[in-house]
Amino acid sequence: MRVTFGKIARRVDRRSSGEDGLTRSQFSLLSTVARHQDIGVRELAEIEGINPTMLSRMLGKLEDAGLLTRSPDPGDKRVVRARITDAGRERFLHLREVRTALFAENLAALSDEHSDAIRRALPALEALAESMADAGCRP
Repeated sequence: MRVTFGKIARRVDRRSSGEDGLTRSQFSLLSTVARHQDIGVRELAEIEGINPTMLSRMLGKLEDAGLLTRSPDPGDKRVVRARITDAGRERFLHLREVRTALFAENLAALSDEHSDAIRRALPALEALAESMADAGCRP
C-alpha cells in the first residue's frame, strides 16, 4: 500500500511540476502554511518532519519566491512564525486545483469496478490517516 501511494504521489508531482516549479517538499510546506495561515516554525518542522536547518533553507526559497513571510512572534521574539502571502495562497489554490483535476481525470478513466472499490476503501484509508496522525506520524 505504501509503495502504491508513493507511486501515485510521484506521478502527480511529475505531471503537475510544470505548473508550479516547486518540489514535493516545498509544496507540502506551502500547503501546511496555507492550512494554518500563520504557524510557528518549530511546529511546522514537527508537522513536516524536517530538521530546522533544512526547513530554514526551504522557507527561505519560498519567501524569496514571495509565497510566504517569516517574522518574529509578537508575544515572544524568540519564536519565528511563517505566514502565507496572497501570492502564496493563489499558488496553493491553483496547484490544488491542478492536482485535483489530475486525480479526477484518472479516476474517470478507471472501470466502474475499480472506481467503486476505491470509494469503498476511503473510510478505511481515512481511519488509517487519522490513526497515524494520532500516533504522531508525519502527515
